[in-house]
Amino acid sequence: MATFGTLSDRLTETFRNLRTKGKLTPADVDGTVREIRRALLDADVALAVVKEFTAKVRERALGDEVNRALNPAQQVVQIVNEELVAILGGEQRRLQFAKNPPTVIMLAGLQGSGKTTFAGKLAKQLEKDGHTPLLVACDLQRPNAVNQLQVVAQQAGAAIYAPEPGNGVGDPVRVARDGVEHARRHLHDVVVIDTAGRLGVDAELMQQAADIRRATDPDEVLFVIDAMIGQDAVNTAKAFLEGVDFTGVVLSKLDGDARGGAALSVASVTGRPIIFASTGEGLDDLEAFHPDRMASRILDLGDILTLIEQAQQAFDEDEARKVAEKLAKEQFTLEDFLDQLQQMKKMGSMKKMLSMLPGMGQMKEQLDNFDDREIDRTEAIIRSMTPAERRNPKILNGSRRLRIARGSGMTVTDVNQLVQRFDQAAKMMKTVARGGVPNIPGVGPVGGRPGASAKRGNKKAKQSGSRSGNPAKRAAENAGIAAAAASAPTGSGFGLGGASAQPSEADLAEIQKLFGKG
Repeated sequence: MATFGTLSDRLTETFRNLRTKGKLTPADVDGTVREIRRALLDADVALAVVKEFTAKVRERALGDEVNRALNPAQQVVQIVNEELVAILGGEQRRLQFAKNPPTVIMLAGLQGSGKTTFAGKLAKQLEKDGHTPLLVACDLQRPNAVNQLQVVAQQAGAAIYAPEPGNGVGDPVRVARDGVEHARRHLHDVVVIDTAGRLGVDAELMQQAADIRRATDPDEVLFVIDAMIGQDAVNTAKAFLEGVDFTGVVLSKLDGDARGGAALSVASVTGRPIIFASTGEGLDDLEAFHPDRMASRILDLGDILTLIEQAQQAFDEDEARKVAEKLAKEQFTLEDFLDQLQQMKKMGSMKKMLSMLPGMGQMKEQLDNFDDREIDRTEAIIRSMTPAERRNPKILNGSRRLRIARGSGMTVTDVNQLVQRFDQAAKMMKTVARGGVPNIPGVGPVGGRPGASAKRGNKKAKQSGSRSGNPAKRAAENAGIAAAAASAPTGSGFGLGGASAQPSEADLAEIQKLFGKG
């Protein structure tokens, strides 16, 4: 996540230096803990949390669990991961629903923290889970707050109770009480109350929130906090805990570019669990908060479980089975490719999905340059084709390609590149379907017989030497060949450099080529 990007970079660099050591000395541990402390403080994590965190890491890193480990460096990374999970809350906490509906969920927080947008996101997620939520507009102070909630409710497809126009008119406590009764009469099983905020903590804000809580007796009080506000997040959380009390925390704007480390402090300082994380502006950009998965993302260990869950929600098993059968029979067409693209779009941003893979933090620049709109451009080109052209791209002559380019707003070169890349991808998938070894451009055979390519390479190297009869010229030419071979990129099975094991810019380019322009 962008918010923890700087912290993730600092911690990853610290552990990279640690992995070069076969055995850890107390000086190595102290140096590592010192770098972790600096990284956390630079990221705005509260000082008390940093002290407790680093003390536990140091104590465990100097203990027997590291000294007896086969790989002490990996053991230290594991310790840091476990302690990060602990300060993030330990275990996932889900919403608690009332035994007798409706379940009342009250939202609290400062103005601009994202309460109204979160109300819409939560309503949409609750509807997906089979609930019938009702949004209640109790923010009657902020200009056009009621109108904003009405728009959000319409986008989420949720019902709303807004008897007052707002803009300083109306009693929020009475609206909240009547909203719960309205939900009970109209059989809404969840009520989400959007309350007013202030630019800062004040007595009037706290009194109003406390009055709404007493009037509605909510099952959950969720404190929505902006992950970008820095150290003030801890003070704000403490003030709401004392003035209103809350049962859970919602982190908003985790897709921002602020340091965001103060968000790590909230669960530890307040003792209340983080339940949701908002990761974007869209109503679908809401995730249940998993402390272990968030810790893995911060340490650049990836979040494969969330990626799998998103894939399971987006992909149809029957469709996947049909595609597999078509691949086996070599009948995979551009129509099938279009269906796969549409299912991938349901999962959300490709950039966000790629960022969940382990080690992608080292490819931040390539991820930033990845353009999700290339999928839309590819889809436009395929949709401009006739059904016959999608099923058999071989019939695409010059005039057809020109028509497709004009219809999609692209160029003939773009159409040619798409067809060429589809042919390469289809060949690769056919090879895999037959149980063969795919040959990836720029990488070579994946999983080939060890040593085979090296032997062939040695033969070629012997045959590629200079054959000039002039000894001086032959020596100069051979030196040039050797220099060119030394500077040529060497790759592992995943396109990473053999010597430095650093990812190249071609890694994301290969992925992007499948969906759009190179």
